[in-house]
Amino acid sequence: MSGPREGREFSLLAPAGYYIALRVGFAFPVAEHNALPDAWVELYTQRGYMLYDPVVRWSYENSGAIRWSEIPLPDPRNVLAMAAQYGLGYGVAIACAPSGREGQRSFGSFARSDREYEDEEIEILQSKLLRLHEATAPPTNLTRAELEALSMVRDGLLLKEIANRLGVSEGAIKQRLKSAKLKLDAKTSSQAVSVAVAYGLI
Repeated sequence: MSGPREGREFSLLAPAGYYIALRVGFAFPVAEHNALPDAWVELYTQRGYMLYDPVVRWSYENSGAIRWSEIPLPDPRNVLAMAAQYGLGYGVAIACAPSGREGQRSFGSFARSDREYEDEEIEILQSKLLRLHEATAPPTNLTRAELEALSMVRDGLLLKEIANRLGVSEGAIKQRLKSAKLKLDAKTSSQAVSVAVAYGLI
């Protein structure tokens, strides 16, 4: 998700813990980092709090930043009150709205136990999250032919089958996949497919 320095900076501003999801696609983010207390994560997962969490709901429906205490949404399962019992008494939600054709959003939830976040702290967190959101933008330089080849690899076709379907040589397909791997920073074709799927490119 981020380097050690970035992680330390988030930890300083969110001493009780934080969660960041970058480029959320259909279901999963391209990258995420969960630095929330283990006991809270376990309870949150067991009780299916994500479906009722006003912070998550706000993050999917809005962009910008808001203190947890100011979120104008119902909390039927008292998720925020439970979070406070695990040291997550005060927090801020930050969401970066989808931009461009990829249509993916990033969001973060940051917490402390002692006091509300100050405006300046929220601005710093928002700036850092936006920088990560932009740094993980999907590449826009893949050609239609490269994406087509990746789609066929995803569908389980062999190089020979892809070449036959497209009426080109196996060497041409290998070159397209090699170029796609380079652009997606992937070591293998299957990794390139996974990255392309995560970005919503195929």
